[in-house]
Amino acid sequence: MRRGRLLVQFLYLLLLCCDDPIVAWAAEAFIGTYGINYGRIADNIPSPDKVVTLLRAAKIRNVRIYDADHTVLKAFSGTGLDLVVGLPNGNLKDVNASEDNALDWVKDNVQSFLPDTRIRGIAVGNEVLGGSSNELGGVLLGAVKNVYSALQKLNLDKVVQITTAHSTAVLADSYPPSSCKFNDNVDQYMKPLLEFFQEIGSPFCLNAYPFLAYLSDPGNIDVNYALFQKTQGIYDQKNDVHYDNMLDAIIDATYVALEDAGFKKMEVIVTETGWASKGDSNEAAATVDNARTYNYNLRKRLALRKGTPLRPKHALKAYIFALFNEDQKPGPTSERNFGLFKPDGSLAYDIGFPALKSSSATSLRGSLKVIRARACIGSNVVVHVASIIILILFSRF
Repeated sequence: MRRGRLLVQFLYLLLLCCDDPIVAWAAEAFIGTYGINYGRIADNIPSPDKVVTLLRAAKIRNVRIYDADHTVLKAFSGTGLDLVVGLPNGNLKDVNASEDNALDWVKDNVQSFLPDTRIRGIAVGNEVLGGSSNELGGVLLGAVKNVYSALQKLNLDKVVQITTAHSTAVLADSYPPSSCKFNDNVDQYMKPLLEFFQEIGSPFCLNAYPFLAYLSDPGNIDVNYALFQKTQGIYDQKNDVHYDNMLDAIIDATYVALEDAGFKKMEVIVTETGWASKGDSNEAAATVDNARTYNYNLRKRLALRKGTPLRPKHALKAYIFALFNEDQKPGPTSERNFGLFKPDGSLAYDIGFPALKSSSATSLRGSLKVIRARACIGSNVVVHVASIIILILFSRF
């Protein structure tokens, strides 16, 4: 009997370490601290296969997309990259209206690609709350619940995490961070949503842009404070905390708002942050030098794997916006110039990542094939070993 118990414990540890999300007991949507947003509102960016090559060369594992495009999902198959897909705002009403609609969406866009494509999360809507219109606020929670119910029916709720991303517009009185709370106009939607996320163990996802904060008040904000450069920073007297950069202050303001709403233990993950490299005449801070400085310093900040002043034990996790400049995005010029890479895969500016050059593309593609083969072999080996252990276990009784 003792030998049997040891075999069970060994089997548990083996499966826990398995990379195959169907076999593993549980999965995290975000491994490590650094991720990137792969936006595709452009007509001149590389194909998904080339994007995978670029991501692998840059050693960026965590990736978010804003839909569930099947071409992208197929390209990510067997790569070992962890992907969060998006259920767009335009689908929220349909998914909220019926559990069957949610089940069909999850089957078509998630289940059918697992386990080869490592879909770790579903972002249900994006920046739904806090805007000028709350038209979708009333359907967001219902859509989230129906998607989660679909995952449960398909036995994927321990594999795929449900989230939704918020802009800083949901926050009020965020300076100093200790005074922050949620805006009154989102309270009726926010608290029930947070209650459900707390119940299922989901984090609070925030799109945080010191770039936009600086543009809104350049006369009173030190650009060095926004860029992680040496600066006097700010002192929050109530919490007796000093901040040397704006991103940490924004995140801690969010933690304060969550605590005020009754959700002290919920983790905050930054799902978008970045700095534009080009802008209009009223966006003077949108320069290549500033974009390079912000993203280089942010990368160093995340590599430290440390938390914020209010949550020092929770390593900061952030997805950078964005992988490419997107030439078809509406709005000011800055909106089309957040990319770390130009449309042809060359660097927009250098922060230490390799470019997608034609001279190296062939060798990178060859490496990618090896990676995919190893991923498949590794997954199969674990499954076969687990099967053998199970047979040995039951032969003892």
